[in-house]
Amino acid sequence: MSYFGTDGIRGKFGQLPITPEFALKLGFAAGKVLKREYADEKPIVVLGKDTRLSGYILEAALQAGLNAAGVYVHLLGPIPTPGIAHLTRALHAHAGIVISASHNPYFDNGIKFFSGEGKKLPDELQDAISKEIENELVIEDTANLGKSVRVKDANGRYIEFCKSTFPYHLNLRGIKIVVDCANGAAYNVGPAVFRELGAKVTTIYNEPNGLNINDHCGSTHPENLQKAVVEHAADLGIAFDGDADRVMMVDKNGRLIDGDHILYILATQAEQKPAGIVGTVMSNMALEVALEKAHVPFLRAKVGDRYVLQGLEENGWSIGGEPSGHILTLDKSTTGDAIIAALQVLTVMVEQKKALHELVADFNLFPQVLMNVRLEQMIDPYSLPALVTEFEKAEAQLKGHGRILIRKSGTEPVIRVMVEGNNVEEVNQIAQHLAEQVRIQATA
Repeated sequence: MSYFGTDGIRGKFGQLPITPEFALKLGFAAGKVLKREYADEKPIVVLGKDTRLSGYILEAALQAGLNAAGVYVHLLGPIPTPGIAHLTRALHAHAGIVISASHNPYFDNGIKFFSGEGKKLPDELQDAISKEIENELVIEDTANLGKSVRVKDANGRYIEFCKSTFPYHLNLRGIKIVVDCANGAAYNVGPAVFRELGAKVTTIYNEPNGLNINDHCGSTHPENLQKAVVEHAADLGIAFDGDADRVMMVDKNGRLIDGDHILYILATQAEQKPAGIVGTVMSNMALEVALEKAHVPFLRAKVGDRYVLQGLEENGWSIGGEPSGHILTLDKSTTGDAIIAALQVLTVMVEQKKALHELVADFNLFPQVLMNVRLEQMIDPYSLPALVTEFEKAEAQLKGHGRILIRKSGTEPVIRVMVEGNNVEEVNQIAQHLAEQVRIQATA
């Protein structure tokens, strides 16, 4: 049995697998696997978390399990997920562990691993850890227990790393930024990076209490940031999610700048064009059209940053991401990093001497409609010939100026019908028609 999903292990705290008992066994199992993998060394694991109250309990349990297995642990405290990836590499650790449920509410939590390179842990090691969890927790020799140390100024180290991705000869003086920290892991680090580069920073939602992470704030709820940018007459706004691996931006007029906008800016407005861009099946078609016009190759991956990363590595490219604001810049960082992504956009603004809204003046997202069709039981919509015919008709009608995406939910008997195109009336009409056809054919 594998306990790992596409992004580690996640769930409601207090319910398996996110319990202190499981975390203890997970830490011990991971430690045993690392001990076998690095038999000639004393393995070191870097351990960090976001601001959830439950993180303290999971941290203690994981730490105890790792130490019991003979692994040394470097404790970082609350720090963004990409900061943990960076410090795993910088401290030459053998693995990194993140305690976070990203953009989920406070009552959820999760545990995921980084390799010593600051990348996703290879599947074979995750499988080995899952297998080891089933074994009894037995401490063979107390003389070989591991120790834990608190890393001094972990946030300061990460701040300097983020700043190093911004051109040394440039600065942010004269730029006024509102930063929404989502009461999460970047509450201290994020504002400091922009201030130290010269920006005038106003912060909102930067007072975490362990329960207010992502609570109607951050990248998943940018409406208050949009208001704050206008009220403070700021040049732009930046919103993180709870663990600061996602970013949304807001221009001075309060317009939301999502992941597709950011990829557009980095692909077409930067001084040097990238070799190619990886998006996902959810990337708006307007991005695909704009990149084709700019002669920048574009590849769609499955939803999920691990698939974006896979596409980038297979093609030798460096920039990719999702509309949700999960942006990867592999020439700067090994994983999605909200602060670094925002800094790359700010770099373009300063280099081009343009405001954020000017960088996207010629880029407008196609209207998009998403309809969820709930069924009594899940079916594969492409297994029904009559439905396939309807899908093909819609694709033919939208060819060149729109597209459809039909997906099964991974958690419930729901078929998601997404239609986008440059004509909002046509998009609505096709979406309603396809949703109705799914409903009819699935119950026929």
